[in-house]
Amino acid sequence: MSAYTELPTGDQVVQDLPWRWRVQGKIFLIGGLGFMFDAWDVTLNGYLIPLLSDHWDLTRGEAAWVGTANLIGMAVGAFAWGSIADIIGRKTAFTATLLIFSIFTVLGAFSPDFVWFCAFRFLAGFGLGGCIPVDYALVGEFTPRKHRGRVLTAMDAWWPIGAFLCGIVTTLLVARFDWRAAMLVMVIPALLVFWVRRSVPESPLYLVQRGRTQEAEAVINDLVDRTGGIRTAWRLPEPGEAPRLSIGSISGQLTGLWRFNWRITLTAWSLFFTILLVYYGALTWMPKILIDSGYPQSVAFLTTAVTTGMGLFGVIAAALLVERVGRKWILAVSGPLSAVVLVVFALTLDLPVVATAWLLVFNFTIQVAIPVLYTYVSELYPTELRGSGFGWASTVSRVGAGLVPLIFGALLWPYLGLPLTFAITGSLVLAAVLFMARNAPETKGAELP
Repeated sequence: MSAYTELPTGDQVVQDLPWRWRVQGKIFLIGGLGFMFDAWDVTLNGYLIPLLSDHWDLTRGEAAWVGTANLIGMAVGAFAWGSIADIIGRKTAFTATLLIFSIFTVLGAFSPDFVWFCAFRFLAGFGLGGCIPVDYALVGEFTPRKHRGRVLTAMDAWWPIGAFLCGIVTTLLVARFDWRAAMLVMVIPALLVFWVRRSVPESPLYLVQRGRTQEAEAVINDLVDRTGGIRTAWRLPEPGEAPRLSIGSISGQLTGLWRFNWRITLTAWSLFFTILLVYYGALTWMPKILIDSGYPQSVAFLTTAVTTGMGLFGVIAAALLVERVGRKWILAVSGPLSAVVLVVFALTLDLPVVATAWLLVFNFTIQVAIPVLYTYVSELYPTELRGSGFGWASTVSRVGAGLVPLIFGALLWPYLGLPLTFAITGSLVLAAVLFMARNAPETKGAELP
């Protein structure tokens, strides 16, 4: 073996650099803002359901499409953007998602009827659905290995911030204006983040994979200089042939995920589907659940906002524990426990103070699980499959979440009641973590392949 081939590769150099807030931290903050808007938009569905039910005199089944149209759009977006990002680059996809979201959010706010509203919400969801898989792939590949778990877990701190801001701002706006103002207010900061994202460099791991060696070398050398890393000899691996964007290449990536390791892919899909099914089911219908239980609309909105804000402390706990305890143990405990807490919440709805306390516990527990889930799945795949692997898992969860408003609101809740409905979803989470325990590795401290 030659001395050259014994040198570390450029992507390994990036993973071993020191952490600097002005370098990797800037990318973390910009990427995290995409999470904030994702949370804001998804959480808004819960507030729009009672508001639009009054505005257009919708039945519960019709109102369910408020969430379904948006979340199915996000499912398609998570699939499309995760795969596209692996082909055209993290940066290009990174800058496009919020622009699409902003355009169709404005159009949705001026919808002439409910059908047009659902169509525009679907398209806005398509744009925003790409934020999480693209952001995770980019931030993860710039973050030093020893900090990666904590940084990727901390990314999800933006979610409860976005959910909390959505609740507070929506409550204040609808008290004076209407639901249209609650939608339009999201667009201004989203466009600002779109502009800021233009300064984020392309992932060097992606550039190496696509054969753009001179660009990759420039990015890596710049990272070493800006972080104060030690200049050492390193090499660029032989690049593979860059695929072209096509339906065939995207479907080929799906096949590649299962060929890579079917147990890992099934683990990722089942964890995403079940854990986020629990979360989105509660989040989408929570204002309506509280209103139907006797809460005044403003109180129901504020209660939902404050309790979702509690999730920030769950993310902090996850960030502190993820490198100490490991990904698998945290998921095995927090996932099923969050569903159990929801069952207890449903059983105590006639006691508002007690129910609110359990809702706080739920939002804390589920926000321990979700950021660790994102971190874990993003680390299970090699570079060439990371964006599409995460994107497909996110797609599966969004499809399930998109069906939640219909299944939950029209079938399960009316006939089975809330406690049994939440218990059924909890049993699915338990099955997923048991499969994970037997079939997927722990990724704590592992090098990104």
